[in-house]
Amino acid sequence: MSAPLKITRRSLLIASATVLSLSSAMPAALAAPGPTASPSATPPARMSAVGGARLARAGTQVTLAGGAPVLPKDLTARSWIVADAESGDVLAAHDAHWQLPPASTLKMLFADTVLPKFPSTQTHKVDAGDLAGMGAGSSLVGIKENETYTVHDLWLGVFLRSGNDAVHVLSSMNGGVGQTVRDMNAHAQQLQALDTHVVTPDGYDADRQVSSAYDLTLFARSGLQKKDFREYCSTVRAAFPGATEAPRKGQKGKPARGTFEIQNTNRLLSGDFDIPVYQGIAGVKNGNTTNAGATFTGVAERGGRVLLVTVMNPEKKEHNEVYKESAKLFDWGFQAAGKVQPVGALVPPQNAARTGTQPGGRADGGSDRPAAGAAAASGSGGAGTALAIAGGAAALLAAAAFLVNRRWPLPDLMRRRTRP
Repeated sequence: MSAPLKITRRSLLIASATVLSLSSAMPAALAAPGPTASPSATPPARMSAVGGARLARAGTQVTLAGGAPVLPKDLTARSWIVADAESGDVLAAHDAHWQLPPASTLKMLFADTVLPKFPSTQTHKVDAGDLAGMGAGSSLVGIKENETYTVHDLWLGVFLRSGNDAVHVLSSMNGGVGQTVRDMNAHAQQLQALDTHVVTPDGYDADRQVSSAYDLTLFARSGLQKKDFREYCSTVRAAFPGATEAPRKGQKGKPARGTFEIQNTNRLLSGDFDIPVYQGIAGVKNGNTTNAGATFTGVAERGGRVLLVTVMNPEKKEHNEVYKESAKLFDWGFQAAGKVQPVGALVPPQNAARTGTQPGGRADGGSDRPAAGAAAASGSGGAGTALAIAGGAAALLAAAAFLVNRRWPLPDLMRRRTRP
């Protein structure tokens, strides 16, 4: 297929996906049932059409062309998606809009919302109130009261150890858990992640807290526009500050504070006894709770192509199964790229057509613009969607051009990162 035809086809796909997302989002917000306390055992008959009509259908969606490999036969996840991170093309999906508990993959939205608000060198002394309200059995990085941490330390705790204690300290800095949840819900709306309802900023199981494979992929794609987000999510191991200790009895000296090593729990990034480091992996986030099961969103690059894969709750409960199924989908995606017709698209944020810039970040890949502030300025929910629809064809074409021409570049994607 010639380059002009490819661009035209992609423009039409993105344009139709944007129309569907804009036309369906407002009625869904007004009429569709809200998230339920316990997701159904089977996907609902009616799901969101954001990103394209086929993504609203139950079951596996893929269109194989000549020479395309078949999908792996032993996928057991309730929901999954394979997408081109730069063009936004959805190469294949399975119940991509099924609302399910997200576990700690929701921390991607937390980071995309809160990370731009504080410089990495800012320090914060932790008090008891900062750590209040964490769920029983929460994953922790080991933050101590009355100790001082940099924002950089706290984000390493969020991404590497999925530390709910680090999330709560950053939430406290952001005005509290309640304010952070409001900011996250507003930012999700601005990203057109309409399957998502946030109750806790850390992803801990909570009544009515849901997201979807599609939305988690949008969160990862938005976060990866930020240089510091890319740094944290691709870090394999780091030194984390420990507790300050006084000299032992009878010894002289001042109180000293050591460090301890933390390692990323994303097994495609760090490896494990039954799974190797995935070639080209560069993040993003994993999770696991009782209600959610295992969840994972990853980004990987090979041969100049960058793919995003999200897998939610494999039925097969073998060790590291979520990573094994993610690796199979990555392998398929790299082999199938250019040999399948997209079944949908990752839609741009609501403000993309208006600003023409990467959401939540500077053109150089930094992150000095508060994402939640941008969401509040652009509006959310039905009113924001109505304004977007009123923009008409001009805004639609602008959004298509944004994705076709900018292709959401991902500089510094840690392609030369030292392997463990």
